[in-house]
Formats: sequence, structure tokens, C-alpha cells
Amino acid sequence: MTVMIFVMMISFYYFARHVEKLARTLFLWKIDVHDQKEKVYDMRRWNEALVTNMLPEHVARHFLGSKKRDEELYSQSYDEIGVMFASIPNFSDFYTEESINNGGIECLRFLNEIISDFDALLDEPQFRCITKIKTIGSTYMAASGVTPDPNSNGYNTIKKEEISDKERWQHLADLADFSLAMKVTLMNINYQSFNNFMLRIGLNKGGVLAGVIGARKPHYDIWGNTVNVASRMESTGVMGNIQVVEETHDVLKEYGFRFVRRGPIYVKGKGELLTFFLKGRDKQGSFINGSSVTLPHQVVDNS
Repeated sequence: MTVMIFVMMISFYYFARHVEKLARTLFLWKIDVHDQKEKVYDMRRWNEALVTNMLPEHVARHFLGSKKRDEELYSQSYDEIGVMFASIPNFSDFYTEESINNGGIECLRFLNEIISDFDALLDEPQFRCITKIKTIGSTYMAASGVTPDPNSNGYNTIKKEEISDKERWQHLADLADFSLAMKVTLMNINYQSFNNFMLRIGLNKGGVLAGVIGARKPHYDIWGNTVNVASRMESTGVMGNIQVVEETHDVLKEYGFRFVRRGPIYVKGKGELLTFFLKGRDKQGSFINGSSVTLPHQVVDNS
């Protein structure tokens, strides 16, 4: 009897040790699983931040919202958007690779500050409909009207006939305001740095095809005749001015923008086009949220 009790005690002891060992193993396994989940979550957040920085927000949501194959393309056609090219032609005169500029690095650092100030304008509420497309050297490219309606789950499905022309092209007016605000920003930079940089800007409106090219290094871009004409408006323009074609002029003048007629100019691939220089805006900018904001280039009529 005593032997049986002793054997049972030994058995219970080893059984308890075994249960304790299993409990500890399970506890350590749970900690390891939790750590792995945290790592996966951190990696996912890092990837989302990376994609959001590389692509416009609405395009990033498209890729992050569902599983996409590397070979699957993203594309979206638009009938009515605005396109802007803005370059600093005399930056090439400023850029040198002499030792005083650290082999040109200081010049590039200054250009980065200029571009960053332009980017900062996009954080303003009145410019939320504008999407930066890319920079090529000292040329800044942006578009308006490519972002979906913030009040819907997808792209704006409102039919053209259901809204007025002024509502349809409000984003183009915002893009024109953005162009003028860029000029003011560069003027302030010139004042602080004792430079004389000047912008040469081209604007156009119309249809484009937007899409993402590249799988490992995706890049969002837009293509079409509208983009080509906007680029020509910049390249054939005059420093310190914003050049538009007649169709864009006809829309923007309804928003109170002031123009000076330049006249017909030859545009490669298009022949002669009647163009205008956008000089400013005489009215307060009324934005979607109903508030009125006076930008630095606007003249307020208090009469």
C-alpha cells in the first residue's frame, strides 16, 4: 500500500511537471505569436506608408484594398481634368558643379527646398483636388480632377448634365490658383535667398488616361493630347507667365481670372494656337466647403 501511494505521488509529480512545462511552452509560444503579429503589423504599416508616398492616395487605396498580381495594371480614363507644367528655366544658370557648391550638391539641395515648398502648398484645403504627378529636373507637373469624390466610395459618378459648368471646372480654377500661388512662393524664396528664379507655366484642360506603370517601382502618370498641349504651353511660354490655349482661357475667365492675349503661336504637332497669359484673379476664391479664401494674388473688391 505504501509503495502504491509512493508510486502515485511520483506519477502526480511528474505529471504536474509535464503540465507546467506545457503551460510554459504555450505561454512562450503565445508571446512569440504576438511578437510576430506586431512585426507583420509594423511591416504592413511601413509598406502602406511607402505605397502612399509613391502613389496618390486614391491609387494607393486601390492597391492596398485588395490583392493585386504584379502583372495587373491600374488605369483610369478621365474626360475633364486640368494639367499643369511649371519649370524654372533659369535654374540651369544657377547650377554649377564647382567646389564652392560641393560639386553641385548645394544647388540640388536648394532646388529640393523649392520643390518642397511647392509640395507644401498641396496641404492647403483649397488645393486638395490637385495631385502632384512628378518632377523632372526643375519642372513640376501636377493635375486636377483626377481624385475621386471625397463623399463617395469610388470615382465621381455624377453625370455632366447634373452639374453646372462652374462646378465641373472648379478644380481647374483651383489649379490656376495653385499656379499663381507657386509664383508667390518662388517670389518669397527669391526675396530670402537673393535670387531671381522665375517660373514658366503651361496649363491645359481635357481628357487623359491615368495609370501606374512598373511593378517593383510603380509610378503614377497621365498621358494624352491634353498633357502634350500643357507641356507645349510651358515650353513655348515666357518666363514669369502662365500660358493657356483659348479653350482653357474661356473656362477660367468665368472664375474671375485676368488674361492678356498673346496671340497665335506655332506649337509643334498642333500648328498655330491662339494663346493667353494668365495674370491674376480679381475675385475671391470660393471653394467646395463654401468658405471664401483670398489668396496672395487675388484682389478683393470691397465696393
